[in-house]
Amino acid sequence: MSQPTGPEVANTTSAVDDETLELAHMLFDAARDGDIEALRSYLDAGAPATLTNAAGDSLLMLAAYHGHEETVQLLLHHDADANGANDRGQTPLAGAVFKGYTAVARVLLDAGADPDAGSPTAREAATMFARTEILDLLA
Repeated sequence: MSQPTGPEVANTTSAVDDETLELAHMLFDAARDGDIEALRSYLDAGAPATLTNAAGDSLLMLAAYHGHEETVQLLLHHDADANGANDRGQTPLAGAVFKGYTAVARVLLDAGADPDAGSPTAREAATMFARTEILDLLA
């Protein structure tokens, strides 16, 4: 049997790429929306918890920025990087601090997130936005 050539290869590759892209969008939406069941099923099946979008935002960054504590815990359990910065140098912890999500910040800190990583750092963001409860966690 010969290898497919020409349009057959392009169509097969395009279909796989479209499916992969659709799955990635679904995973990013699930992280953003806190859809823990959708994420769990794909992570348990081997989807990478370290997946990032074109801006470098990880699934963890999106979950943290949108205040989804359980989703953050799930992603960390699947080896998401608590200190992974996006293309702008922002970390999930700094995102949670910016939005004022104390419980999410606590989960990230418990997982080893560095309050002095990134730009601005979580500590700087907490000071800048007067997040006193989070500043207490960072002390």
